[in-house]
Amino acid sequence: MVIVGAGAAGLSMAHHLCAPGGRPLSVVVVDAPPGRLSPPRRTWCFWEPESGPYDASLTASWSRLRVRAADGGTVVAGLPRLRYKMLRSDDFEALVHRRLSGAPGVRRVAATVSSVRDLPGGGAEVRVQDGAGERALVRGRYVFDSRPPRVLPSARTTLLQHFTGWFVRAERPVFDPAVPDLMDFRTSQPERGLSFGYVLPLDPHTALVEYTEFSPAPLTSEGYRRAVDRYTREILGLGTFEVTAREHGVIPMTDGRFPHRVGRSVYRIGTAGGATRPSTGYTFAAIQRQSRAVAGRLRSGMPLRVPPAHGLRARAMDAVMLRALDTGRIDGPDFFSRLFRGVPVERLLTFLDGGSRWHEDLLIGARTPVVPMLRTVAELPFVPRRPPRPLPPPPLPPEESSS
Repeated sequence: MVIVGAGAAGLSMAHHLCAPGGRPLSVVVVDAPPGRLSPPRRTWCFWEPESGPYDASLTASWSRLRVRAADGGTVVAGLPRLRYKMLRSDDFEALVHRRLSGAPGVRRVAATVSSVRDLPGGGAEVRVQDGAGERALVRGRYVFDSRPPRVLPSARTTLLQHFTGWFVRAERPVFDPAVPDLMDFRTSQPERGLSFGYVLPLDPHTALVEYTEFSPAPLTSEGYRRAVDRYTREILGLGTFEVTAREHGVIPMTDGRFPHRVGRSVYRIGTAGGATRPSTGYTFAAIQRQSRAVAGRLRSGMPLRVPPAHGLRARAMDAVMLRALDTGRIDGPDFFSRLFRGVPVERLLTFLDGGSRWHEDLLIGARTPVVPMLRTVAELPFVPRRPPRPLPPPPLPPEESSS
């Protein structure tokens, strides 16, 4: 097996393929050498039952969540069975490396990939070039390609979740480490889509603070600087603070279909394979489901089958929500605030993760603006799909400032 890329999807696939027990597999992980092609440092968040396989590497976890409406009203909800978890990419990489270092038949290659293709007699081939300019071929029965997509698929609706986050240390104890803000809609709203703040507190002085938009295009660096400045200074009132790290990115939110199979023996995984949930941008939990299922079949000697990251019903509901949001039929902050006020939070999180049953979906749908949503359902089959287009690059990081 060959895994291209060592971001969340590639590392997760390697982690599950090399788990103890089952049939041992030969695995080659091709990772870009340090530089512009290597994955940036990221923070991944997800919810799952209290005990999970990555708990030893978590930065933090919480048993409560808060959503702040545009008018300042708050919903604070407990999580009796679930935990909202925060995992930094450096810690996840270290955990996976420990497993890979003790697994026989695992090899890591630091090289740039130039092409991936099927071989006529079966299997697939990856052409690479190392840091010294030496070219080589890496072959395997299957190739799992986790490189980010360069082109977005044809779609009726495409929005981008683009964000800039600062890890801040405030002079005053301004954060409640027991309650993260999942969505804070007191931010200025764009003409199309929505925006919100996102606060993951680590202790009374330290937190990850992000400004996020769901909209058609990223901002300029200056646009992000103004947005984060306003959120940290005017809305959160942090006072004097130091920025210790930054992260930024662009996540596609589209009803287009990313093909997860691009050859007889070549599969796309991660965002390029459709793992991102179109309505939320969450990806990490779906990556775990997919990679665990693939590894289970391969390690038991069964024929490979890559299950879809999200079911047909979930994708259909996401298409309706994206269209209603993009057309302005629903007010984004009001839509999400209403859901969190009217639906038990664990039921809502299960719905957002694609694990709810059809009757639960109906109950949740009754908490949305019914007439605009039904109008969108009726319209959607007649909306033409727009042609593929390039995915914009991640935004340039804004210069941080202290107050």
